[in-house]
Amino acid sequence: MPLLDAHNRTIKDLRISLTDRCNFRCFYCLPNGEPPLARRDTILTFEEIEYISEIFVSLGIEKLRLTGGEPLIRKGIELLVGKLSALKPKLHDLALTTNGFDFPRRAAALRAAGLDRVTLSLDSLDRNNFLDITGVDALDKVLLAIDTARSNGFSPLKINTVVVRGRNDHEIVDFARFAREHDVDFRFIEFMPLDSGHEWNRESVVSGREIREAINEVFPLVGKNSSRGSGTAWNYRFADGAKGAIGIIAPVTEMFCGACSRIRLTADGQIRTCLFSTTEHNLRDVVRSGAARAEIVDFIRDTVNKKEARHHINDAEFVQPARTMSFIGG
Repeated sequence: MPLLDAHNRTIKDLRISLTDRCNFRCFYCLPNGEPPLARRDTILTFEEIEYISEIFVSLGIEKLRLTGGEPLIRKGIELLVGKLSALKPKLHDLALTTNGFDFPRRAAALRAAGLDRVTLSLDSLDRNNFLDITGVDALDKVLLAIDTARSNGFSPLKINTVVVRGRNDHEIVDFARFAREHDVDFRFIEFMPLDSGHEWNRESVVSGREIREAINEVFPLVGKNSSRGSGTAWNYRFADGAKGAIGIIAPVTEMFCGACSRIRLTADGQIRTCLFSTTEHNLRDVVRSGAARAEIVDFIRDTVNKKEARHHINDAEFVQPARTMSFIGG
């Protein structure tokens, strides 16, 4: 039987955080630096991640995405990718999200180990603004990571940018031009309340509609799909036939909860049924207790059944999750 929640949504996508650490200090995630790190003995081992992933795939998970923190901080990640790749063909897609800092020297090994796709983060094309946003002077490294990903056959190549009013919204058209010139899928993400400083405010959100209109005014867009399905992005191509594509992820102003197919596993083994959950479910301790496989399966099914109908960002009583994106995993 597939993994179904109480709202009859089929869960097919598991996002696994490999570490709660990051070598960037993006203002929309870790403006105050990292919160106290999880104790080392609480972090899932690669053997535990492999075992848990195999169980999830047996229950119908088709996509695994490795995230963080910054997942490439985790030593030996190529070995884990190799183990997870062995879950194919039941596993259809094995992907990684990274800030790109250390990707160029790891790309070939990751590809050889069986990684299918990579998504890189790029929040500014201006060196000074990149430094201001991320806290790291590393624009050149990320641009090199994009070239390296392409040369190693990672396709489609996706680039994520979090758009924040007054910080990088003036670069929206430049990002679209970059997509055209470099033949990448550039995905614009609305600013979400997941920062350690808890300073998110609605005035800083640049809506998906604003982003579309800004691009469309210079580079006319046509829809690639009539619906998002269970995906997160509205996808567009350029009307003039140029290479590249645009994706817009608008969880604040155009929520897509009704078709959500995702669930998350934190680096310390907590299942999160929604990015904005205020409750976590301790799978790590169930696994480490010596529970039989059937008991683990029952725990997973019971947890998935508790998946929230929707997030509550737009509700007056919304409470921001205590843990940031760095802990939760993207």
